[in-house]
Amino acid sequence: MTLRIAIVTDEPGWHGRKLRQAFAARGAQSRTVSLTDAQIRLDDRTTLCLEGFENRLPDAVFVRGVPGGSLEEIVFYLNVLHGLHDLGVVVYNDGRAIERSVDKSLTSMRLQMAGLPVPTTWICRDEAQAQTVVREHARAESPLICKPLFGSQGIGIQRVESEENLPSADEINHVWYLQTFVGADLQHACDWRVFVVGGKAVAAMRRTAPGWLANVAQGGACHAALPEGEPARLAEAAVQCLDMSYAGVDLIQDASGTWWVIEVNSIPAWYGLQKTTHIDIAGLLADDLLACCAATCRNGVAQ
Repeated sequence: MTLRIAIVTDEPGWHGRKLRQAFAARGAQSRTVSLTDAQIRLDDRTTLCLEGFENRLPDAVFVRGVPGGSLEEIVFYLNVLHGLHDLGVVVYNDGRAIERSVDKSLTSMRLQMAGLPVPTTWICRDEAQAQTVVREHARAESPLICKPLFGSQGIGIQRVESEENLPSADEINHVWYLQTFVGADLQHACDWRVFVVGGKAVAAMRRTAPGWLANVAQGGACHAALPEGEPARLAEAAVQCLDMSYAGVDLIQDASGTWWVIEVNSIPAWYGLQKTTHIDIAGLLADDLLACCAATCRNGVAQ
């Protein structure tokens, strides 16, 4: 039986095209769908409708993007993913994994409680508390950085060296996520992205840029790196801690050589990474998803 795969995204682009090619090469059918068109129906049974899969649910869903929107809209999109999983569809990454990683505060707490190296972090709702953190840390040699709880690609990250440049409540939606900057150099940024598929680090790259922020979307350059050693070990441990099918894990090394886990991305892009490696990343993702489908069929239950 030909497997039918729904690729969830509102912007198929390069990533959607690569995934569709990878699934087709493996004999699976795929099409892109948007969660904005999904519908949940509850009568004598639970019915979930996705565009293009009205008569039968897909065998698997590859989550390439979750739309933004109001709190109610985002909860609805995640509920669709939860419902698909509960109805036996392989969801890759599933809604729970996305929830654990999309919120930086929850990600950091889970990683720290699992004993993984996370920079000292403060998360608070009260502006006076945030100001106290900045004031007390001002005596330290390293600055603080403030990140939006929900965000990616380095957008919205700011250095905070005094109370005067602490972002306002409206800028960060009334929750401050403050973290000690642990990079080795404020003038020459360097961090790592390690891509983990099926529990194994399969590809990696170094990202560099002038200044202190190395995200590719912010102008960083990509350099080939081997997915091995301490970066690979930490990335695999982080993904296991958050129970993800695949992820992009960001790490940074401080001046003493110690590695720190910065972020874990449950819907990572790999366009820049693919340029640094001969490994077919979309192919690895397709292989792992299809293996999950096969395991589900053998067990007769959702994974």
